[in-house]
Amino acid sequence: MTSARTPNQDLLAADTSMGAVTLLVADLDAMTAYYRDAIALSVLAQTEDSTTLGRGTTAVIILKHAPELVHASPRDAGLFHTAILFESQEALAAAVYSVATKHPNTFTGSSDHLVSQAFYFTDPEGNGVELYWDRDRSSWGWAHGQIEMGTIFLDPNAFLQEHLTPDAVEQPAIGGAIVGHVHLAVGDVDAAREFYVNRLGFETTIELPGQALFVSAGGYHHHMAMNVWNSRGAGRRGRTLGLGRVDILVPGADDVGALGERMSHFGIETRDDGKTVSFDDPWGNLIRVATPA
Repeated sequence: MTSARTPNQDLLAADTSMGAVTLLVADLDAMTAYYRDAIALSVLAQTEDSTTLGRGTTAVIILKHAPELVHASPRDAGLFHTAILFESQEALAAAVYSVATKHPNTFTGSSDHLVSQAFYFTDPEGNGVELYWDRDRSSWGWAHGQIEMGTIFLDPNAFLQEHLTPDAVEQPAIGGAIVGHVHLAVGDVDAAREFYVNRLGFETTIELPGQALFVSAGGYHHHMAMNVWNSRGAGRRGRTLGLGRVDILVPGADDVGALGERMSHFGIETRDDGKTVSFDDPWGNLIRVATPA
């Protein structure tokens, strides 16, 4: 299921970025506590059945209480991880130390990816979380049209010894944090390319044939990724706990409108409320495109 990109095919704007990730959760109090107290995000808004957390005025995670839903199978499509990007290594170290001390059993690994340093966790309801810091873009390498990324062991204790400060131990909410990228579990890489590259308008930055696809706008290492490592052959999702929505932010209303027209042209059903355009990917993951608040 592939089609070549034509030279005049529309791309997402270079300054496209990711917005908040919405999670459907069974225990709103426990999940709020994890992202607030362990990840060190602030509660930006709260109702009886939802909590929005982030830094400053930037929403990162939206938790929606859905106790009637059941957990998805590990083989289903859905969220692989939400990747939260921190401004500095000190800020990353503060968040990592906070999670390690408050929820040590949720740590699943760490890697130096050449373009970034990353630490991986699983939240109390099984959703993947990546906490990371980007190296300066001037240090990133490209070869044959693909960005050079690696998976090199990153010693978490050595990282903390080098970058954790006493102030950060006392107050881990240092600086800003945003959703840097979102990684999905999907059923087929070719279908993911067709949807996210040929239709939605991202550009491929890395492809591991038959395994994973990394895509971005504006030359970022990746704004989204899709893999089949646990979910090969998965079909459309049922309504379950876990991923509720992925938000993509484009610069202006014209970009939202153009994307809505493009998706409709491809026969993809869209929901347009005049400010945002929403649609499902082939596995039922809800994508919403909007402008920054």
